[in-house]
Amino acid sequence: MNSRYDPSSLEKRWQRLWNEKQIDQTPDGNTDQAFYALSMFPYPSGSLHMGHVRNYVITDVIARVRRMQGFAVLHPMGWDAFGLPAENAAIERNVDPGDWTDQNIAQMRAQLDRLGLSIDWDREQATCHSDYYRWTQWLFLELLEGGLAYRKNATVNWDPIDQTVLANEQVDADGKSWRSGALVEQRQLNQWFLRITDYAEALLKDLDQLDGWPERVRTMQANWIGRSEGAEINFAVRGHDSASITVFTTRPDTLAGASYVVLAPEHPLVDALLDPAQEAAVRTFQKDVARLSSLERTSDDRPKHGVPIGASVTNPLNGDELPVWIADYVLAEYGTGAVMGVPAHDQRDIAFAASNGLPIQQVIEADGAADAIASGQAWTDPGQLINSGRFDGLASKEAKQAITQHGSESGWAQAKVTYRLRDWLISRQRYWGCPIPIVHCPDCGAVAVPRDELPVELPRGIDLSGKGGSPLSQQEDWVNVPCPSCGKPAKRETDTMDTFMCSSWYFLRFADPHNTDHPFSKEAINRWLPVRQYVGGIEHAILHLLYSRFFTKALKDRGLIDVAEPFDRLLTQGMVQGTTYRNPVSGKYIAPSDVSDPEKPTDPSSGEPLDVLFEKMSKSKYNGVDPASVIDRYGADTARMFILFKAPPEKDLEWDDADVEGQFRFLQRLWRLVEAGATRIDSMEPMQRPAELSDADSDVRRALHLAIEAVSEDLSEDIQLNTAISELMKLSNAISSTGIDALSAPVLQEALSGLVRLLAPFAPHLAEEFWSRLGGSGSVHCQSWPALDSTALVQDRVELVIQVKGKVRGKLQVPASADKQELERLALASDVAEKWLEGAAPRRVIVVPGKLVNLVP
Repeated sequence: MNSRYDPSSLEKRWQRLWNEKQIDQTPDGNTDQAFYALSMFPYPSGSLHMGHVRNYVITDVIARVRRMQGFAVLHPMGWDAFGLPAENAAIERNVDPGDWTDQNIAQMRAQLDRLGLSIDWDREQATCHSDYYRWTQWLFLELLEGGLAYRKNATVNWDPIDQTVLANEQVDADGKSWRSGALVEQRQLNQWFLRITDYAEALLKDLDQLDGWPERVRTMQANWIGRSEGAEINFAVRGHDSASITVFTTRPDTLAGASYVVLAPEHPLVDALLDPAQEAAVRTFQKDVARLSSLERTSDDRPKHGVPIGASVTNPLNGDELPVWIADYVLAEYGTGAVMGVPAHDQRDIAFAASNGLPIQQVIEADGAADAIASGQAWTDPGQLINSGRFDGLASKEAKQAITQHGSESGWAQAKVTYRLRDWLISRQRYWGCPIPIVHCPDCGAVAVPRDELPVELPRGIDLSGKGGSPLSQQEDWVNVPCPSCGKPAKRETDTMDTFMCSSWYFLRFADPHNTDHPFSKEAINRWLPVRQYVGGIEHAILHLLYSRFFTKALKDRGLIDVAEPFDRLLTQGMVQGTTYRNPVSGKYIAPSDVSDPEKPTDPSSGEPLDVLFEKMSKSKYNGVDPASVIDRYGADTARMFILFKAPPEKDLEWDDADVEGQFRFLQRLWRLVEAGATRIDSMEPMQRPAELSDADSDVRRALHLAIEAVSEDLSEDIQLNTAISELMKLSNAISSTGIDALSAPVLQEALSGLVRLLAPFAPHLAEEFWSRLGGSGSVHCQSWPALDSTALVQDRVELVIQVKGKVRGKLQVPASADKQELERLALASDVAEKWLEGAAPRRVIVVPGKLVNLVP
């Protein structure tokens, strides 16, 4: 070892040797000790940020520890490479999105390599490459054959100028197109869906099995699935034989209080029931609503609007005539696309009724209910029924069942369980995505592309201006093909798939990445799945994880795999936050370079005091830290150590340059310690550890095995990386404070070997250098995890505090087995007693075994 710690040359050297020896390659063969460690794979933006560093380093530590503990580890990496950002970048820069993406992948992979991650790059996958999306298409056809994929009309964002469909991300807060600036309209188009609702109950029920997931994530998924028990109620339409409007309600007990029924403006019954006298008002309203997004229409803080359509229905419980309205807050794709308005007992309904002069009828009685309703506050708590005929006096809960039962017997109601979860819309009217392998034939309809003709490759080098509709629809040579069934002229599907399709099964491909006959084999999946530890951001807690669970269950039902859940344990790491300076008046962020006095920061343009905040790193907030700049200055091991030590993995981390410097100093101290220890060992005669250890040897062995016990526990199921590093610091301090010259050769060798192996997952380059300097064979990362010797934890001697009249006057090392009489004798014979008692016998001696002796003169 050099006398000075130089991380730059050291890290490059070891990374080169690791690559040459392929020490991170996934082992072949079957084993019961398989461990799959996986980070959520990134979008290849081209720039690594500190959030990436934290995610991948956490997973890397787990993978390295499990290898050393004897597991066969699969630790792969890939790229979620399709999607809108690449298409936008291609349009802005006039480049091909595939070339742009491949360039970013190469750049980010080089950045990741600098971190010393133990990734098996031989299994790398990019979702935009045809050797991957061939299998995404194959799995789509598998779901289609199983009745889980279908096509129907759905509401989409339509740009009336560019004549194209926009993703939600392409619509700004004002409801305008990001491209043309036109007000976006809502239109009905044929779209492809997956029947995730078929699995709603299983997805909800099986959350109970995921005890390795954060409770917060399981709750978020349960709320998203949104199971509701209630009733479907049919309201017969007056003047239209056999026509009825079906609504779902969780409050059948309030049925007598219904004063109107509302349809979504897009509901197919609107045209059938529309009174000609109302047509002008209804068409104008429908056009206005078409300009609103679903989010705007359902927002709680936005006024609700509607118009009557001139039809009415009969309340099946009491025979009341109720008007039929359309309103912006009812969406065709949610529930039945119709709701009953019960103003007295629903806050949205009471606001709508009040603004439109509709009746408000109380049917639930409870203390304070009437006053609340009179003041404009709906009463939503339980109570007893009133104004409900034969059901008056029943408690709300009983009335729900009684009214539903009565309706079921009378033929106008049935008990129903519904879910907030909607079927998964996978169609995207943009270019940079996986082509949907369907051909539309005038005679045969939608025909699947034969599997042996996959992949349907995405054409490259095309015009992405967006004018005139989907870019793919303009590629006549690609669109016009013979029907796979009848051979007549037909057209390819020009929609591409939602990028979540690609990321909902990638973890399966990693288990069998070179399979050219199938997306994966059942044997490979059974070996590696479920993922033993999955690491990623909380922002993916719902959609990605839910879709991945659905895919896994659907493929199991199709007989392709045997596992029902993809991820055994989930760790959602916190954000990395940086210091921001913000003007509290204007809300403007100020670059740190423009702040002259960080202690009392002011806006350079106005002189106003600035707020100093910790917020998620962002270019717009001027608080980002480039990982390359940290690695260039301190090395990858320091960056890893800081980001692991600063905060528990699930908590947000506040970036502080001083703390980074602190970790660098700690590694320098380790450098000096190991160098001194290795030099000392070189000069000592080899020997067996003596049966009777000196106090120094015993203390250091105890410190070592306490660290092994604590670090192993911190890196077990409940990952606590920051406290594990704290234990490494304690161990190094124990060795340093004892002094290497006071230790025998075997104990010094054992202590340094254990320290280096415990350090290896956290600072892999430095640990490798230490292992080499200590004469270890092979790579430290191929060594066994240090074994705990519980006998070393037995403490032969303890530190006894000696007090005189309650004040600490000294300390004394005594046998751990000493009884009260022995402790009293040792205390009285000590230098402390001689000094403070001046030869006089104490009036009283108080002994707390193992802790202290208090001498009272």
